[in-house]
Amino acid sequence: MAKRNTFFQDEKIEKKIDIKQLGRTLKYILPYKRIMILVSCMMLIASIVSLFPPRLLKLIVDKIVIENDYKQLALVGAGLVLLAAVEILSTFVQARSMGKMGLKIITQIRTDIFDRLQQLSFDYFDNRPDGKIVVRVTEYINGLADFFSNYVMMFAIYIVKIVVVTVFMLSLSPVLTLIVFATIIPMMVIVFILRSFLRKMYTKLRLKNSNRTAFIVESIMGEQIVKNYNHIDANNETYRLLHEESVDVWWAITKYSRLNHPVIQIFWNFGTLCIYGVALSQILAGNDLITAGVIITFTTYMSSFQEPLSQISTIIQELAQVTSNLEQIFETIDYPLVIKDKEDAVELDQVRGEISFNNVTFAYEEGINILENFNLYVKPSETIALVGPTGAGKTTVINMLTRFYDVKEGSVTIDGIDVRDISLRSLRKNVGVLMQDPFIFKGTVIDNIRYGKWDATDEECIAAAKLIFADKFIRRLKGGYYHVLEERGSGLSAGEKQLISFARIVLKNPSVIILDEATSSIDTETEIYIKEAMDILIKDKTAFIVAHRLSTIRNADRILYISNKGIAEEGNHDELMAKKGLYYDLAR
Repeated sequence: MAKRNTFFQDEKIEKKIDIKQLGRTLKYILPYKRIMILVSCMMLIASIVSLFPPRLLKLIVDKIVIENDYKQLALVGAGLVLLAAVEILSTFVQARSMGKMGLKIITQIRTDIFDRLQQLSFDYFDNRPDGKIVVRVTEYINGLADFFSNYVMMFAIYIVKIVVVTVFMLSLSPVLTLIVFATIIPMMVIVFILRSFLRKMYTKLRLKNSNRTAFIVESIMGEQIVKNYNHIDANNETYRLLHEESVDVWWAITKYSRLNHPVIQIFWNFGTLCIYGVALSQILAGNDLITAGVIITFTTYMSSFQEPLSQISTIIQELAQVTSNLEQIFETIDYPLVIKDKEDAVELDQVRGEISFNNVTFAYEEGINILENFNLYVKPSETIALVGPTGAGKTTVINMLTRFYDVKEGSVTIDGIDVRDISLRSLRKNVGVLMQDPFIFKGTVIDNIRYGKWDATDEECIAAAKLIFADKFIRRLKGGYYHVLEERGSGLSAGEKQLISFARIVLKNPSVIILDEATSSIDTETEIYIKEAMDILIKDKTAFIVAHRLSTIRNADRILYISNKGIAEEGNHDELMAKKGLYYDLAR
């Protein structure tokens, strides 16, 4: 098993623009190419239209104010109103369209990553804290949503806007245009360097926030353990340290971000003074092309020129952030499905329940085998009990049968068919597992029972609950079967949760039944009732029982003592007790 990320260990993320990751997004964007064309047109119109008011401003200063030609004032005013209306309308259309497209793209990415998480085998979750998986599905994708909604189309538009502004400025005065470039370019170099540093800081902040989120999620999930072992103060201290790491990075970002505005202002003021100085010298030299309107127009265009450059640097920085997000998201989406259906997967039908483990070897961590050359043949309708020390491999045996994990060597078969050749849906429909720690979903009791068979009627769900004697406690709940349970079954005892899970398996009615310490949370009286119900349920079915309670396993057809990577002892209860070996010591 790979080493888990600790809460103080940052995930390794590349801090550069990855064109390959951006290319992956094309498959999400291409279905909306018509919207992209519309948005591009609207953005172009808005960008070009926004450049005309300064020219009209020049006309107002040179023709209307200085030359006292007021005949064109109404026409210019109407032109300004019309340009404003066109810009507002085109901006509204592109923002609305881009917002919808961005939402659909992000929805698809969210769907893809959630779907993959549902299919991934347990080893993926073994190696990562839950919180760091949650961050990928939430915060990282939220960052993508912002990028697709605000930046994805702006880059090309800003390039066009820079070209158009340059042409407009050159048509007025090449000399003043050169001054603008001489001012803007060094300013943007400094801004770009500053933002490059800030991008690295933001990446670091995101990693620190990921660590903090992972710790929060684990603390919430282990709330009862935290309280039971008086770890509240220790948890608070850990959270404080994690939070302080985030805050320290945030303050550094805030400090360096404040340099951005002074840098722009210094160059802006310097450029403006240069424009005024050169313009004045040109006027004194008798250049009739330099007028008050030209000067005002140039200062306005310098602002228009600076904005696209500034935004482009922002987008470039954002691209680096987005590609690092994409890398983590696609790492999950692309994570290989080790446990998956073959193209010609077999559908189980009329399962007899003949199970065979053939020279099975398995290890969770490379080089540390849990099972080694494990062999077991189970006849149809036979009940097998698995006992032995913790970590010996009892649960591993059933993990191989259900394909929660795949064997490293050897094979496991049902009715002579390798489980790897059976479709997962068919396999898990016919093999039912009852875990030691049942999970209760937020919702009604009857819907939690119905989880065993989604198309079951209310009557079937109630009948399943009655069969395992869960009806008695359910009737006491406010609303009975329609009582809404909180997440993880808060308010129910461990035994009551387990009874609901028993009702699920009864409703599912699989051909092969596995009980993995399923009665450990149930009191002795309820266990007696459960045993009567299970005797009915497993009749004529193959069953595996992992348990430490003697009462649960003593009537099994065969008891296997799992130890030292295999079966150390085998037989029924009386035979094993007569041997006075490992099972005898366990029973005592």
